[in-house]
Amino acid sequence: MREPEDDPVLDGSAGGWRALFPPAQWLPLYRKSWLRHDLVAGITLAAYAIPVSLAYASLAGLPPQYGIYCYLVGGIAYALFGSSRQLAVGPTSAISMLVGTTVAGLSGGDVALGAKIAALTALVFALMSFLAWLLRLSSLVSFISETILLGFKAGAALTIAMTQLPKLFGVPGGGENFFERVWILGGQLPDTKPVILAFGVTAIAVLVAGDKLFPARPIALGVVIASIIALSATPLSQFGFKTVGVLPAGLPDFALPGLRPRDVDGVIPLAFACFLLAYIEGVSAARALAANHGDEINPRQELLALAAANCAAALSHGYPVAGGLSQSTVNDKAGARTPLSLVFASVTIAGCLLFLTDLLRNLPQVVLAAIVLVAVKGLINLPEMRRLWTLSRMEFSVAAAALAGVLVLGILRGVLLAAIVSMLLLIHRAARPHVAVLGRVPGTSRYSDLERNPDNEVVPGVLIVRVESSLLYFNVGHVRDEVRRHVGDAGDGLRLVVWDLSTSPYVDVAGARLLREMQRMLAARGAALRVVEARSSVRDLIREEIGASIGEVSRRISIDDVITALPPAPSSGALAP
Repeated sequence: MREPEDDPVLDGSAGGWRALFPPAQWLPLYRKSWLRHDLVAGITLAAYAIPVSLAYASLAGLPPQYGIYCYLVGGIAYALFGSSRQLAVGPTSAISMLVGTTVAGLSGGDVALGAKIAALTALVFALMSFLAWLLRLSSLVSFISETILLGFKAGAALTIAMTQLPKLFGVPGGGENFFERVWILGGQLPDTKPVILAFGVTAIAVLVAGDKLFPARPIALGVVIASIIALSATPLSQFGFKTVGVLPAGLPDFALPGLRPRDVDGVIPLAFACFLLAYIEGVSAARALAANHGDEINPRQELLALAAANCAAALSHGYPVAGGLSQSTVNDKAGARTPLSLVFASVTIAGCLLFLTDLLRNLPQVVLAAIVLVAVKGLINLPEMRRLWTLSRMEFSVAAAALAGVLVLGILRGVLLAAIVSMLLLIHRAARPHVAVLGRVPGTSRYSDLERNPDNEVVPGVLIVRVESSLLYFNVGHVRDEVRRHVGDAGDGLRLVVWDLSTSPYVDVAGARLLREMQRMLAARGAALRVVEARSSVRDLIREEIGASIGEVSRRISIDDVITALPPAPSSGALAP
């Protein structure tokens, strides 16, 4: 049982070279008692990673050993630069499918050329990640919303499943997109090979049951071993099982991909899509694990770690890698204390590559398909989709659009569409901020939104507005219309408009000119405009752009101060002088 005090506490405020090289933070804190935990976690992770990486490499349309190469080098590179103690880096289902569907078209079906293109993609990915780290773009990359990702992952899972179901039924399959694959598979179902289907369904049942009964155990490895024994020691091989075949023994040669980016159309958008997926998925998984242990991660440092891991993958004939939640959970639950577990996993994988590859000769492809199908089921989060339907139909529609985009356009265009939709949604929300009308909280001098608090008191002759965003050139038109509407609703008795800028951290020149325009419009109606709660930079801009025509703009003056200083309204029965 792990005790919280046994975990290393990393210095999140470390600077200089120690911030760039996290082992300098956790190695001095390393205890001998952690070594056993990291060793066991590393071996367990390797046992999980080998069959999964074989399956994902086939999903990417690459020779099976290339998936193992990704885990071999990606983990070591991440251990040197990553800020998470439990994140495990390797190929993931979504990225493998993205690579497979795109590279196949770029290479024209040439496996050797496809492998070079995949490695080049990883190298371009590494360059993008390094530039994003250098330019401090970690926050910008996070703009893709969780809602978009929810729909994208579900679409990716369905797309991936349709590439693996033909293997499960023992038919050739085919098709270029999701719906074409469904149509072709439906036509081939009468040719299903019952023995292969039964074998695959049994493998799926064992994997699902094993995950529930023995979490964080290498169940997939047990299924792989059992299937190899079954095909080697029984007559099952006579029923048309396709197998992995002989894998080359030994470690990969390290070399630059033999292609240049300009030689291959489509590599840059593919690398960008992989980069978006990898960073968002990796940081999300790292944050989830860190929260369980009271840790913190450095999102910017994760960009550098991704750059290192993908550069290593590219140099070792691999393809883009990322931190995935499934393999990271295996690493965490197996007892990993530090990233040293990734080093032990790589050493174990290296030993298997050197001495045990011949044992995988009779591994059936249907088992790899079963592993992929079980892995991707976690990408479809039906409870969260139902929750979105209840909470916000608009957010549900966005998730559904992302799902449909992947199914109709494919994973590459789908992820790029998801990125565009996220940005458009963000711009739409920023361009149409809520303009609240405030009322006094009964018995206090505080003011809040009347729409949400209808029991608030309306101050006669006074309109108090608050824009719940910055005032910027692209939203001033909406804000102008909303304020004018509220002014019109206030009627002829309006004497004062108080504009609360406490929720507007930034006001640009267009925003300041809007305030001047509103001041002139109100003056023509015989009303005044006062601005309160503005921040220092906003106050400076208002004084420069508007001057003193709207009165003093000071941090010391509150809404209540302005209203208290308002002279009483003249009596309706008073005689004119």
